[in-house]
Amino acid sequence: MSTLLRGLGDGTAPTRSRHRADPYRLAAPCQPCYTGEMGRCGMPRDPAKGLTALLAAVAVPPAVCLLLLPIRAILSDTNAVLILMLVVAAVAALGNRGAAALTALSAAVWYIYFFTTPYESFTRFNNSDDIVTAVLLLVVGLAVSHLARRYSRERTIATTLQRGLLPRVLPDTSTVRVACRYVPAEAEVGGDWFDVIPLPGHRTALVVGDVVGHSLRSAVTMGRLRTAVRNFSTLDLPPDELLARLDDVVIQMDAEAGTCEDGTAGTTCLYAIYDPVSRICAMARAGHFPPAIVDPDGRAELLDLPAGPPLGIGGLRFEAVERKLPEDTQVVLYTDGLVEDRHRDVEAGLKLLCDTLSGAGMDPEGTCQTVLDAVRPARPVDDVALLVARTRAFPHDRIAEWDIPAFPAAVPALRAEVFATLADWNLGETAFATELILSELVTNAIRYGAPPVHLRLLRGTSLVVEVSDGSSTSPHLRYAAAMDEGGRGIYLVSQLAERWGTRFTPTGKIVWAEQPAPSVPVAPVLASVA
Repeated sequence: MSTLLRGLGDGTAPTRSRHRADPYRLAAPCQPCYTGEMGRCGMPRDPAKGLTALLAAVAVPPAVCLLLLPIRAILSDTNAVLILMLVVAAVAALGNRGAAALTALSAAVWYIYFFTTPYESFTRFNNSDDIVTAVLLLVVGLAVSHLARRYSRERTIATTLQRGLLPRVLPDTSTVRVACRYVPAEAEVGGDWFDVIPLPGHRTALVVGDVVGHSLRSAVTMGRLRTAVRNFSTLDLPPDELLARLDDVVIQMDAEAGTCEDGTAGTTCLYAIYDPVSRICAMARAGHFPPAIVDPDGRAELLDLPAGPPLGIGGLRFEAVERKLPEDTQVVLYTDGLVEDRHRDVEAGLKLLCDTLSGAGMDPEGTCQTVLDAVRPARPVDDVALLVARTRAFPHDRIAEWDIPAFPAAVPALRAEVFATLADWNLGETAFATELILSELVTNAIRYGAPPVHLRLLRGTSLVVEVSDGSSTSPHLRYAAAMDEGGRGIYLVSQLAERWGTRFTPTGKIVWAEQPAPSVPVAPVLASVA
């Protein structure tokens, strides 16, 4: 079970054989050592909290009894017992088993002393009803303390699990500046989640979702869906296709659960991909609230994005929308707990969100805090996930492109031009590997693809080689035998590059390979979990 939870908490896709390493894998969140820090009940041990519970068990019941003495004449035995039972439940909610039992016993003893034979005798009982009442108070108090402690324990486990499944450290990226917040509800734990996923070509995927229900099962389902999204993102699917596959996953999860549990149909998700080269953001949503866009001049609006059906319905299609964003635009993704409130209409919450974003400034961290302070309900009944991303444009002087004639004789001249470009970028040490990679990819595109053939180099935190052509035939990795005449090209690419893969486009495909490149490091962004 612990292995399963660690796998869910990591939220990363399994490494495929064609990738030597994944530099974008999220850093594992710092987990406490549970040896000696967890009690037998599974709850964290806190000496200060335990001492507080014991002091409350000793002092609170007699203090309450003393406060009730002035109104003893108008207070029935039933009311006194109920008040003391509430005291027992309040102390039990602190989570200390010994303190809960001690509180119940203390409440019974002080009830006998103050309300049956006041002051002159502690051991003489003239009324058997008083004895029965005291015993009932003890028994019911112990039961109430057990139920209160059990509820507190389950909520603590659910909250700990949910926070462990959310990312603690967001990946380094130079294309977007991201800030995140997650705030659990006061009463119950929900299934809200977010994620930031680096994609090939210096693109970034932004994800926010909301699982139906408020329970431990919702938190586990959230972890499974987050892992599924990360796995599908390795296939480099457009947003609408990724949501269609995620919809199949939810349907399968409901089928596995059967009729013994409530289904997860109705779960919502918003998936967006930002390309810093074209500055185009492609988005699709499954029953989720639309994202808010804040222009560099401060004007905020809700994007007109087709809603799509919630996940788990099946049979309906999702529609993606592309929008070109100016540099320094803020994309704000959120869950329903931020704008929904029993005391205001949803439309009023969305308007308040846009008004707040218009004056929040352009710093993602400041925007997150300002939005939570102004828009989040005073007593939220649902948890809140908030993701703010400020876009950046890829520098034009770090992009090099060539249109390649469809004959192999053009490759040698292309290698010379690429070598000169790498020298201008101070990447001469990568020239040998880059020439071998582009020679193989370009030759494959000319021989087995279709025109037009295009080469693009992107120099950022890594060096990306992209070769596109008009064919949808994808190369695959082969392990050639000793006597085979071919089949070693893609294997050579996989050994020289850190990652490589294929991305399909409406007009064909792009085969890409990625290598490390010296660059200015980007500071990691921390996700704040309140």
